[in-house]
Amino acid sequence: MSAKLQVMKALIADWTRGDVEAVLAHMTEDVVWHYAAAIAPPLRGKAKARKFLERFKDQISEVRWRLFDYAETGDRLFVEGVDEYVAKDGALVAAPYAAVIEFDGDLIRSWRDYVDVGVIEDQKAGQPRSAWLDDLIARPAL
Repeated sequence: MSAKLQVMKALIADWTRGDVEAVLAHMTEDVVWHYAAAIAPPLRGKAKARKFLERFKDQISEVRWRLFDYAETGDRLFVEGVDEYVAKDGALVAAPYAAVIEFDGDLIRSWRDYVDVGVIEDQKAGQPRSAWLDDLIARPAL
């Protein structure tokens, strides 16, 4: 397993435990995080990332984030996965996504998540998942 993928898996484990500070320890001070690229402005710096993560953590009760595949080139890690979680109100949300993560050594300096926010909002509103979404997220994780 590559060093970059190890960092990402450690970050996922930290988030699964709800440890915001451990997640942030994997990022540079000036990280630029597009948590919904092309939909929302990026978070710039650890302070903004911390605020976002703490707010998000308060909305969820269980994390089931999984990676299905990855590729690397230079300082970039490309991943495909599903951000799946149980919201505090009991809604199960599963959002397939792809991400491009740029590193400075072992730290993440830039992160772009590409996700369909409409899929997330539909599930939060109680809409059933489609069969094709279930197929996407049923694949074996790394």
